[in-house]
Amino acid sequence: MKRLTWPAWMPVDPYILALIGTVGLAALLPARGGAADVASGASTTAVAFLFFLYGARLSTREALDGLRHWRLHVTVLAATFVVFPLLGLAARGFVPVFLTPSLYDGLLFLTLVPSTIQSSIAFTSMARGNVPAAICAGSFSSLAGIVVTPLLAAGLLGNSGGGFSADSLVKIVLQLLVPFLAGQFLRRWVGSFIARHKKVLGYVDRGSILLVVYTAFSEGMVQGIWHQVSAVRLAGLLVVEAVLLAVMLAATWYGGKALGFGRADSIAIQFAGSKKSLAAGLPMASVLFGAHASLAVLPLMLFHQMQLMVCAVIAKRRARDRLEQAGADREQVSAGERAAAPRTAAGTATRSG
Repeated sequence: MKRLTWPAWMPVDPYILALIGTVGLAALLPARGGAADVASGASTTAVAFLFFLYGARLSTREALDGLRHWRLHVTVLAATFVVFPLLGLAARGFVPVFLTPSLYDGLLFLTLVPSTIQSSIAFTSMARGNVPAAICAGSFSSLAGIVVTPLLAAGLLGNSGGGFSADSLVKIVLQLLVPFLAGQFLRRWVGSFIARHKKVLGYVDRGSILLVVYTAFSEGMVQGIWHQVSAVRLAGLLVVEAVLLAVMLAATWYGGKALGFGRADSIAIQFAGSKKSLAAGLPMASVLFGAHASLAVLPLMLFHQMQLMVCAVIAKRRARDRLEQAGADREQVSAGERAAAPRTAAGTATRSG
């Protein structure tokens, strides 16, 4: 029996459809009462397990080797936690024409979230970039974000983020950093198992995010906050996010070249420095925004889907450019060899005469 595959011509990733379907399920059948408590506990456990897998996958040797490429990592961290937030603050000018104050808070929050790990690696590999650098850059960004994101949220969002406290930071550290470190500690014993079952555990990764999405949006439905968002406001949000993504993609690509990085490193900088992590942002929003987390993560969810679709197109283009350049180089070498052949033959004939 022929295995069913996702059509290559379909521009939408099936995981994006799964995210949309999860939001729809939360709208039709939101978790209430005891079911909401169970869903919340399950999502917290799932995210902790997700970061445990992150820690178990990252080789300690890779992480130490990656520290040698410190200029690249500093560039990615600057793009993630400096340039992005500055653009988020500048987006305040779109209120109230394009964005409501609540949507703007969510947009600003997404600019404070760390970079992704899996998609940064996947797109860098697809584009023939520096994959080890992307692995370390994404991991370092996620670790830094556990502390930096709440602190930035406290300074830039203030009370609109539901209030920041030492208790909220402790919750985030316990949910994200502690499992990551546990994965690093146990990697010697579980690393080979995870490597053998990478595909199955990939479903666990995505399933845990879907569970967190369902929990957050269920709470939003129960609280009735969705009546605050209209189709016009959503369209305005998409326009603003499209501009934000375009600016960051251009800044990371041309900025990497301006700083003297080669093509492979510039690719890693672009894909690690222009994206935001849904896996890290969702649990942080749940802690920082409380009952209003669903509305706060809406901009992050939309941006996440947009970045996946756009970066997939860019990665394929980068790979095609690489192949075309390699073909041109081979043709140039072949032409040089053909041009040298008659001269060699003529010289041989002269010596023979």
